[in-house]
Amino acid sequence: MDTEAQHTERDPSSPADPPVDPATDDGSRSVRVPGTPDGGTSSEDPEETPGDDSAERGPSWLRTGLTGAACVVLLLLVSHFVAQPFLIPSRSMEPTLQVGDRLLVNKLAYRFGSEPARGDVVVFDGTGSFVPEQPAGNPVTGLLHDAAAALGLAAPDETDFVKRVVGTGGDRVVCCDADGRISVNGTRVEEPYLAPGDRPSDVPFDIVVPPGTLWVMGDHRSQSSDSRDHLGSPGGGMVPVDRVVGRAAWIVWPVNRWTAFERPGAYDSVPAPPAAGHPTGPRGSGHG
Repeated sequence: MDTEAQHTERDPSSPADPPVDPATDDGSRSVRVPGTPDGGTSSEDPEETPGDDSAERGPSWLRTGLTGAACVVLLLLVSHFVAQPFLIPSRSMEPTLQVGDRLLVNKLAYRFGSEPARGDVVVFDGTGSFVPEQPAGNPVTGLLHDAAAALGLAAPDETDFVKRVVGTGGDRVVCCDADGRISVNGTRVEEPYLAPGDRPSDVPFDIVVPPGTLWVMGDHRSQSSDSRDHLGSPGGGMVPVDRVVGRAAWIVWPVNRWTAFERPGAYDSVPAPPAAGHPTGPRGSGHG
């Protein structure tokens, strides 16, 4: 008999393994991981795995921040090229626009060949016509203000104005006839948008609008500083068309004043200016 041979089965004469005591046996709380050199154990409790929450939390905050930044950049791009909100700071356009209204301006309205028409409410840069050229200020402060204004969170620049177009290039605008009305190219204009109790103008004027410019006035004539006030200034109160930012499209705030702008019919019967121009040149006087 080979005394070196190994048993391949349990010797029936060997005593049975003692029963496992669950209270003292450490093996019941862990499982042996096959293939590890030291026969280590792996916990079955998922809460014992460190770092899971922090690993998920970091990317989540990063995604939120990047999404917010992308939204702000998108809004700034839209406000610069497509549509921009403007906060109304004065009473010059009452009752059409009231202090605190947020006006959305369509910047594409005049980008593809069309030009401002009589009756349009427009926002324009009055530099060189309503206000003199200003020296450059703090670029950082200016950039922050421009960003806030672009989002409708701050008042527009002091050089930005909102008025109604009354005359376009070649028009002769006269105020006032015997009934106190404005006439354009010899046609009397009824202006239903004027503030109650306001006259079309307290000071007479008779002007011919040069090509490429606009004659603009506020709807609240007694509270508006407009083309009439700058007749004696360089440019004669005329606003260059290329200084127009865009056309008023909607009042978007407050909600109870949500309104879409439409061109009034007050100028529908006004004829085009004569091709050879009006027989009289511009003349008139400003008012204080």
